[in-house]
Amino acid sequence: MELWIPITIAAAFLQNLRSVGQKHLKSVMGTTGATFVRFGFGLPVAALFVLGLNRLAGYPFPHPGPVFLGWMALGAFSQIGATFLLIHLFSFRNFAVGTAYSRTEPVQAALFGLIFLGETVTLGVIGSIAVSVLGVMLISIARTTMSWKNIFASLAQRTALIGLASGTLFGVAAVAYRAASTSLGGPNFMMQAAVTLLFTIFLQTVLMLVWMVLRDPAELGRIGRAWKPSLFVGVVGATASFGWFMAMTLQQAAIVKALAQIELIFTFASSVFFFKEHINRTEIAGCALIVAGILLLLLLG
Repeated sequence: MELWIPITIAAAFLQNLRSVGQKHLKSVMGTTGATFVRFGFGLPVAALFVLGLNRLAGYPFPHPGPVFLGWMALGAFSQIGATFLLIHLFSFRNFAVGTAYSRTEPVQAALFGLIFLGETVTLGVIGSIAVSVLGVMLISIARTTMSWKNIFASLAQRTALIGLASGTLFGVAAVAYRAASTSLGGPNFMMQAAVTLLFTIFLQTVLMLVWMVLRDPAELGRIGRAWKPSLFVGVVGATASFGWFMAMTLQQAAIVKALAQIELIFTFASSVFFFKEHINRTEIAGCALIVAGILLLLLLG
């Protein structure tokens, strides 16, 4: 098994935990604060990753240049916007379905990878992505009356447009992070990913901290009062991001994000086993398509 596969699955699981934590935080603070904590509380964790790889494993620090900084900044800004939109979706729909519209990310990442990096994917990968995205869209309309009219009408809803915009920004961020990490040229994929993560989270933390100080200083107090769950979100979020960055250093962003659709299966498992929520047959069929798409990806990719 290629190393990027278990890394991606682990990152998807951790990201699901982070999303659960952010959903909880959304009840005690605003969208800005719930977005910030994954960066601000994740910054020390990212620094520990870099120091640990340098001091314990003996990997030298790479030397970031203008190309790295440019791609890193593009990814950082795109991810902030995508995360903000994704958390904003929690105000409109339930947890599992609210994230579904953003799952067009692999398709968009494949397009941006072709445009920005000249990367191409095989027909097998394209087919597997299409199957899993179809499963995601099936889940997104599972609570409505099933018809072709509703399928197309759902794309014009406000939640769908927000989710699609989030997926676009996540796709741009994924490709940008891969470009930033690979531009470092060494010493290995782990240190490249850790340094990319550290620079990214530092920039995101500074940007959002300045924004809150100027626009919503009361949010800082709400974050301080909820520091324990915020710390949890920061730790699992930074660890998940480290996994994503390692996987995307080893493999094309579109392929990594296609396998990452498994996170939605983790989401439904959380809904059923922890929150005792009911899922209907359409949602089960959507999950089955996501699994089928992932299996096709691993077999044909």
